[in-house]
Formats: sequence, structure tokens, C-alpha cells
Amino acid sequence: MKHFEGTVITKSGTKTIGVEVESIKVHPRYGKRYRVHKKYLVHDEAGDKKVGDQVTFVGTRPMSKSKHFKVTK
Repeated sequence: MKHFEGTVITKSGTKTIGVEVESIKVHPRYGKRYRVHKKYLVHDEAGDKKVGDQVTFVGTRPMSKSKHFKVTK
């Protein structure tokens, strides 16, 4: 499984956090680098993460309609 690293941007409910992952891509023709942001809903069993924290998460079985990841660190 691939591990993702990101920043907590929202806290919705007691065990769900929204995490934004930033990656850098290179344009295929012009070679310019640009940033891409993607948001994931992640399961936080402990419920102790706050907005602004750095987290590592990994894919898991579906826990709801849109939540398919869980926090590892």
C-alpha cells in the first residue's frame, strides 16, 4: 500500500479528518513544475488530530461512502 503524507485541513465528526496532500508535477511539454493539491477523508481512530497537524495515512477497506483511508502516524 502507498503511504500518503499531508496536512489536516478539516475535522468533521469525532473520527473523521480531511487531509490535503500536495504533490509537484512537471508539465509534459514545457517542463514547468507546478503544485497539485488533493483532499482525502481519513479515519482517525484516536480522534486527537487537530487542524494543521502533519499526518501519514494509508489505504484500507471502505469505512463509508467516501472514507477509504486510515491514519498510521
